[in-house]
Amino acid sequence: MRPLVWLSPWLAGVSIFFVYPLLATVYFSFHRYDMYTLEFIGLDNYRYLLEDPRVATSARNTLWLVLIMVPVTLLFSLALAQLVVRLKTGAGLIRTIFYLPSLVPAAAGTIAFVFLLNPSGPWNRFLGLFGVHGPDWFGDPAWSKPSLTLLSLWGCGQLTVIFLAALLDVPRHLYEAAAIDGAGPWRRFRSVTLPMIAPVLMFALVTNVIYALQYFTQAMIASRVASGVTDSAGSTFSPGYPDESLLTLPQWLFQAGFRDYSMGYACVLALLLFGTSMIFTLILLRQFRRAEEGS
Repeated sequence: MRPLVWLSPWLAGVSIFFVYPLLATVYFSFHRYDMYTLEFIGLDNYRYLLEDPRVATSARNTLWLVLIMVPVTLLFSLALAQLVVRLKTGAGLIRTIFYLPSLVPAAAGTIAFVFLLNPSGPWNRFLGLFGVHGPDWFGDPAWSKPSLTLLSLWGCGQLTVIFLAALLDVPRHLYEAAAIDGAGPWRRFRSVTLPMIAPVLMFALVTNVIYALQYFTQAMIASRVASGVTDSAGSTFSPGYPDESLLTLPQWLFQAGFRDYSMGYACVLALLLFGTSMIFTLILLRQFRRAEEGS
């Protein structure tokens, strides 16, 4: 009985903020619910999920972010952390410069980035000095997701600091022993650095995969600003501009639930997102456990 008393705050929090919302989402997914009326429709929402072309499009875009943006951001952050560790002077200044962009609010940073990467903006004018014709970054479907990746790289300071702390925690004598054995820089990185920071890498990978699956703010704001559509009376905005290349699953969930007032179908999308996040997390944790057992 006493353990339950001590666990009661946690149990209450989990019940109120996780278990109940999850059960309510499952319940509403079997209904047509527009925030006012509730009508049981069985599996109709799930059938429509298989027929909805926007689901396939948003799933492909979200998967692109998971498979491309997340690894590129992790590698870039790790490279920056390695650079700061190797610097003899000015490491504090460089660390501050790299960390500052992560303090900028996501909305403000995205708006500024869309302005900088405007076809006639500062960045394309800079490229023009070298005879390079810059693309329409956020207006071209082929460049819209790479542009979001650049935005992610610009704001990776927090992840860089996490990697920096992990690198500084690696015992120096391990590098010295590897160097005595004749190991080069790459060998020391692969045999000493990676095994020592593996838990931090796994934490960063799992959290960033979940973040990419929930990617909403930057994609929505970039689409809206690049399209030039405002929320004025009579205006219409379809998320994912240009050509649905920036449409992610959370955006389509938001559109279905809060713009089309189809809350039942939005609950199905939420369950899809939850299940996908859980599957990715379990796969990554299992692979990490196998790698630890193999080593």
